[in-house]
Amino acid sequence: MHPLAFDIRGLYAIADTGTIDDAELVEKVGQVLEGGCRVLQYRDKSNDKEKRLQQATELRGMCRHSSTVFIINDDAELAMQVNADGVHCGRDDAAISETKSRYPGLLIGASCYNSLERARQVAGEGADYLAFGRFFSSQTKPEAVAADIDILQQAKQQFEQPIVAIGGIMTENAGILISSGASAVAVISGVFCATDPYLSSKEICALFNIANNMNNA
Repeated sequence: MHPLAFDIRGLYAIADTGTIDDAELVEKVGQVLEGGCRVLQYRDKSNDKEKRLQQATELRGMCRHSSTVFIINDDAELAMQVNADGVHCGRDDAAISETKSRYPGLLIGASCYNSLERARQVAGEGADYLAFGRFFSSQTKPEAVAADIDILQQAKQQFEQPIVAIGGIMTENAGILISSGASAVAVISGVFCATDPYLSSKEICALFNIANNMNNA
């Protein structure tokens, strides 16, 4: 497994340019990083290569300054270009084994949706963390397949890779996912569309601290 795999924990913020205005991207990412975000993913579905390179480069620098793991969504070439830590792959992207072979230095995350079978497949191909969801109604992907919270506990028991929960997560509902086995919660609107991204980030991070204290008690 990649050396950074077990740094996939806590708040995993997804900076989605379909949700965040370009003019606010850097400011809001800065607030989320200050709030304690441990992992940041850059997600841009446009075909504007120049914009993608510029934004990813700037966010990479911010993450390096705050010791935050930086991941690019769906684009291993861009990840290598900006020296990102990793890439996140969905089922419509190249096979995990192919990506791992072509880009051996990258940490690779994989979307597993609501399927332990897919999780077993991508884990066998070398995925470094496994993402499940959506668990709640999602503004970003309202059509995404729903997942039952029980899958987190099952995944935690079956896999050594960190388990990431995604989909409609905010301060009010993150706790049940954490207590069910999520190593990290991936959040878009719950922090970036919040009135105060810094405060929302800090509140979600505090939920992990509470869970860790309870586990160590």
